[in-house]
Amino acid sequence: MSAPRPLADGATAHSAGEGAGSALALRRLSAFHGDAQVLFDVDLAVGTGEVVALVGRNGAGKTSRLRAAMGLGARVEGQVLLDGRDVSALPSHARARLGLGYVPEDRRIFTDLTVAENLRLVARPAPGGFGEADLLALFPNLASMLDRPASAMSGGEQQMLAVARTLAANPRVVLLDEPSEGIAPIVVAGMKKAVLAMRERGVAVLVSEQNLAFVAAIADRAVLIEQGHLAGEATQQDLLAPSAAVQRILGV
Repeated sequence: MSAPRPLADGATAHSAGEGAGSALALRRLSAFHGDAQVLFDVDLAVGTGEVVALVGRNGAGKTSRLRAAMGLGARVEGQVLLDGRDVSALPSHARARLGLGYVPEDRRIFTDLTVAENLRLVARPAPGGFGEADLLALFPNLASMLDRPASAMSGGEQQMLAVARTLAANPRVVLLDEPSEGIAPIVVAGMKKAVLAMRERGVAVLVSEQNLAFVAAIADRAVLIEQGHLAGEATQQDLLAPSAAVQRILGV
């Protein structure tokens, strides 16, 4: 990780990182489920080619933050900037066209289509971007499944397809929700390889994750989140040998 800022146990802070010049910037972002507020005035920036991890227990607001950034949810307040452009008033499909990709925890692949059809339906070639050959090199298992219906894939295979499908559109920013949850170690290794490939190509990644070893292997910064609030940052060592602050945030 690149010089993250550790915070003392119990400290709170808005995230490090400036909005200006960032691939993705969230400014005073709040989200609501009905009358209940689940995200509180979040400030967060992710730079080009940077991987930022959201770390917190289930229900802490990690997924809510990704959904709010994507424009999903009944009520979201605050600003979302994509390459400096305010997209807060745009629907999610318009944000996607401008380069914001989203891999939800439940994958949302097209199960009635084949693997190849899932990839080719959304493909948007870009100079220096991910072509189909690049994606099949990242996820070799998919190469032998191109004609297989997505409904006939295992959970780990569907996770690989969900990430590959998002990258086929060559987004500038990827929101990645719990990519290692419930999948085999060999698939987790593939997820790590994919995230690092995104970073190498200058894609900004905001990833929600509870697997601390996975976060330590991929992230430039780890941001702690608790009950919808930012609660500071964690160093790589804080994650590998969980500090008191990380243990409190995760309840471990």
